[in-house]
Amino acid sequence: MAKEFWRWKEYNWKNDEIDWKSGSIISAGVDVGSVSSQAVILVDGELFAFSNMRTGSNSPMSAQNAMNWALENTGMTLENIHYTVGTGYGRVNVPFANKTITEIACHARGANKMYGNTIRTLLDMGGQDCKAISCDEKGKVTNFLMNDKCAAGTGRGMEVFADLLSLPIEEIGDLSFEVDEEPEPVSSTCVIFAKSEATGLLRAGWPKNKVLAAYSSAMAHRVVSLLERIEIKEDFAITGGIAKNSGVVKRLEKELGIKALTTTYDTQIAGAFGAALFGKALVEKERK
Repeated sequence: MAKEFWRWKEYNWKNDEIDWKSGSIISAGVDVGSVSSQAVILVDGELFAFSNMRTGSNSPMSAQNAMNWALENTGMTLENIHYTVGTGYGRVNVPFANKTITEIACHARGANKMYGNTIRTLLDMGGQDCKAISCDEKGKVTNFLMNDKCAAGTGRGMEVFADLLSLPIEEIGDLSFEVDEEPEPVSSTCVIFAKSEATGLLRAGWPKNKVLAAYSSAMAHRVVSLLERIEIKEDFAITGGIAKNSGVVKRLEKELGIKALTTTYDTQIAGAFGAALFGKALVEKERK
């Protein structure tokens, strides 16, 4: 079988130190994105389990698969969860959700928990779009801008480049810095045109690392222009799959002159995490 360079790691995780049976509120969030899906389970607001996997062609099945994988080996079933919130691109297709909430609200709420309540500007770099979000100390959205016209500057764009250059997607960020000097960014922002431009550069004798550097630089520059329109305020953080790509993140930080906050959590679970936190708050409200 041919190696699929674009394929990033899918995995699940659970916290063995939490006894969910003694928890008062078990809430879950399922984020069905255009490229990846995540399910997060919280016990009294603390992260108990999650899964991060590729979205299939069927959104309801992707939601179910993500939840099943998060529940694996926990002894918990869907019936034990008090409230589930669906979010993301396919949020209306989470068959077992009690409610749906937009990914913008969920990412801000999740990032507030993952990065701390000092966060004021959030950049969500997802599979098919980028969102610049302003939020307050409670993780409530105060303003946002979205760029969804083109897959360049997103996870899908990076997958295309990983495939084109036959380089593993999880390594391309670091590889993009293995250049003698930083090249000019590729001129095109459209993935299709950027791909043909990159092919031309390879034919002209550019090494793969230099092509990657030029594309990473173009992605960072494109996102900076989106952030500048929302008036970036510190503290600043990045969520989504591209937050794991050092090639884009470091160039973005350099252009902004701001260091992004870091977290021990998986940056891809922010939306599902926020959805689960909303679920917990809704249970508390019902119980009052």
